[in-house]
Amino acid sequence: MDINTIIARRVRDLRDQQKLSLNALAKRSGVSRSNISLIERGESSPTAAALDKLAVGLGVTLASLFEDSAPAAAAAPVSRLAEQVCWTDPASGYMRRNLSPGLPSPLQLVEVEFPAGQTVRYDSFHRDVDIQQQVWIIAGQMHLSVGEQTWDLQTGDCLSMALDKPITFHNPGKIAARYLVALCK
Repeated sequence: MDINTIIARRVRDLRDQQKLSLNALAKRSGVSRSNISLIERGESSPTAAALDKLAVGLGVTLASLFEDSAPAAAAAPVSRLAEQVCWTDPASGYMRRNLSPGLPSPLQLVEVEFPAGQTVRYDSFHRDVDIQQQVWIIAGQMHLSVGEQTWDLQTGDCLSMALDKPITFHNPGKIAARYLVALCK
């Protein structure tokens, strides 16, 4: 299934489960009603920033927007590489792969490949749920800013943070960086 179709179905299902109108989700997320409508119809390839705002508005993690909406009873405890959902941010070119199986769990794992010289900012941090995140650099380097604090991370470094402040990911290197994100709510 196409990634934009998965995202479309998931956003629409989460909005329906919460009985939110397009206008209500637009107000909660800061994403325009028309953009949400395009995303839900699979006619838009949303940016990471737009998806993060929708995740905040829906009270879920960004990674959960890439999950299949199929009933959990059908989910297997193993997530096979060939079945893992990959998505590429159209603005920065960063690629994220959901590693976790579709079973309900407070922990989600995501692998990211982040192009050299690129930056992504997540300004949506007013969440209804507490989410903790750790970023472990597998290869390359990243500058991560959380609020006013910045860390220069190299291969092997791991940063733990709460998703309660604006976060900026920047790859200052000349090669793509690879890292693992572990999210827990």
